[in-house]
Amino acid sequence: MDMKDYFDKAKGKGVLATAGADGKVGAALYARPYFMDDKTAVFIMSEHLTHENLKSNPFAAYLFVEDGKGYSGKRLFLKKASEEENDSLVTQICRKCDYSHYPTHTRHVVFFTVEKVLPLIGDH
Repeated sequence: MDMKDYFDKAKGKGVLATAGADGKVGAALYARPYFMDDKTAVFIMSEHLTHENLKSNPFAAYLFVEDGKGYSGKRLFLKKASEEENDSLVTQICRKCDYSHYPTHTRHVVFFTVEKVLPLIGDH
């Protein structure tokens, strides 16, 4: 199963981990990534710690745990490729976005190259 198909169908919870230039690690709950193709994952980000960390260190890891399936899921090892501010793209790729209860803020569309995919448990 390709990554786009997997994340379109899978339900669960994900955590995106980043580290800043100082090496301090941050982790945040994130929605499932959107896949442009099997090697390009996209996340929508606000201007918080995760986004700030990516300015000085382009590497991130995303851990996804499927709902109701024990230890099933994926680990994605990512490298930031680019980003843009594009509200129409946010609307296009966002599955269930409802930003009406948030104050107006900039949302960044951040593109990552997928460097490696592993199952949630194990190494193959």
